[in-house]
Amino acid sequence: MKQKSFYTCQHCGYQSPKWLGKCPDCNQWDSLVEEQAPLVRKGGRPLPAPATVQPLQAVALTADHRLGCGIAELDRVLGGGVVPGSLSLIGGDPGIGKSTLLLQAADRLAVHGPVLYVTAEESPRQVRLRGDRLGVKAGSLLLLAETALEAIFDRVREVNPAFLVIDSIQTIFTASLESAPGSVSQVRECAGRLMHLAKKEGVSTFLVGHVTKDGAIAGPRVLEHMVDTVLYFEGDAGHPYRILRAVKNRFGSTNEIGVFAMGETGLTEVPNPSELFLAERPLDAAGSVVVPSLEGSRPILVELQALVSGASFGTPRRTAMGVDHNRVALLVAVLEKKVGLSLLAQDIFLNVAGGVRLDEPAIDLGIVAALASSHLNRPVPARTLLFGEVGLTGEVRAVAQPDLRINEAARLGFDRCFLPQGNLKGLKHPPGIDLCGVRNVGEMLAAVFADDGVI
Repeated sequence: MKQKSFYTCQHCGYQSPKWLGKCPDCNQWDSLVEEQAPLVRKGGRPLPAPATVQPLQAVALTADHRLGCGIAELDRVLGGGVVPGSLSLIGGDPGIGKSTLLLQAADRLAVHGPVLYVTAEESPRQVRLRGDRLGVKAGSLLLLAETALEAIFDRVREVNPAFLVIDSIQTIFTASLESAPGSVSQVRECAGRLMHLAKKEGVSTFLVGHVTKDGAIAGPRVLEHMVDTVLYFEGDAGHPYRILRAVKNRFGSTNEIGVFAMGETGLTEVPNPSELFLAERPLDAAGSVVVPSLEGSRPILVELQALVSGASFGTPRRTAMGVDHNRVALLVAVLEKKVGLSLLAQDIFLNVAGGVRLDEPAIDLGIVAALASSHLNRPVPARTLLFGEVGLTGEVRAVAQPDLRINEAARLGFDRCFLPQGNLKGLKHPPGIDLCGVRNVGEMLAAVFADDGVI
């Protein structure tokens, strides 16, 4: 039988019977690679037993039993612990700490049952050296250096582990496909068979995934749809802090984060990230503002730093680190049009201290205050924080869960908070902090810089 071939986009998984210079689906150039279609013997693949139809209310429910991995920040991101039979995918930049975290977690999960750690990129000696540095001592942590999926399944049947770690999915291949490891077909087929193993045998499985230069997990997008949990490891090379963020979780809430600090002995938990991010904050400095950002169910206080100065060249620069630069441009336009600050010919730089990335619109009011503070060279009081969404007409809109943000600020000693007027209704007033509701940007700036008389 003649084996057929097709061309697969290594970026999005689009398939074509002939080679194309540009993928018509994702518009990537020179991304289609020839792959061999798998040979299907006469009779095809064996079909599983047919499922039965039953009423929804007749489905038997089991208790949501979770196993703690001994790392509180990881348990938080997973939704309270590891669910038996779950399939989790962890992605991140090279050297960010994915293998370090999973090796530490495997050492602690070994108290619940055998853990099989499959290293497909490093030698056993390299993993042992890392384990000694991290203090890994569990006797039921088993190591396997293998890249063939069929051989891995044979070892799984031998040791019957409770947990399985694959490091990484892009280096595993199955002999049923002739394409190279890491190709779309290999990643999709290997992930599908590992998912079947996890669900059928109840083996909690962790997959390490490489990321592309855009920060997305390499391979087909279907990989993220197949797994139960998708975790991203974020961090700046210039900072020791690492943030583990859940972007998908079938067993818990999404957008939960865990904060770690990378040290000589591995990753250590940061139970109070707000205190960590504000530890080196300069007091009474123009352009420095504290905002409470809500990451899942956890409020985190971070510092925004803005620098506004006259442009040296004809076109002013707009640079934003840790926030969406399009959102910053929008808020600069609001300050120009609605408040009257002359920022058109100014270079504007905005940074989130500590290497954190903030995405929610509740930080808009803090960005506006930081830009105005730097432009006017008037510091915002050190124990004042701001949050609220800013609209195009300059109005300040209410945001979700203001009580969590305010309670975290009161716990850290802040005595004044500017928030949307709409959030004051029914809000419990914690002792020791003054709540100031504002309706628009001009009202907020007038109240913040009231003593200076500059607005």
